[in-house]
Amino acid sequence: QLQLVESGGGLVQPGGSLRLSCAAPAFTLGLYAIGWFRQVPGKEREGVACTNDKNSPTYYLVSKEGRINISRDNAKGTVYLQMNTPKTEETGIYYCAARSSKLCPATMSFDRFDYWGQGTQVNVSS
Repeated sequence: QLQLVESGGGLVQPGGSLRLSCAAPAFTLGLYAIGWFRQVPGKEREGVACTNDKNSPTYYLVSKEGRINISRDNAKGTVYLQMNTPKTEETGIYYCAARSSKLCPATMSFDRFDYWGQGTQVNVSS
């Protein structure tokens, strides 16, 4: 069982920035593709971005391109999601998830990932 722990959530203004972290045991992180999902109340969990074992990113929401950046440091056992100039509609719970493959999926669906963190709340508000 792979344990993932998110951190870095909180209140951020629409013109600000925020970096979320997802921590996993450093000696195992390199075996998994890691993704970030977002869940807004009343909506399904949607995939935001994924990074494969070589730190190559894939972004799944066109509206977020250029404003988010996913990266990983396998030596530190951490995957990051940098959010720049977030919008109020991006408020929600952000989850990181690990896939039992080193490659990101073609479609960022919930069932393509095997291990989940508990989530971290992000509130975008002025």
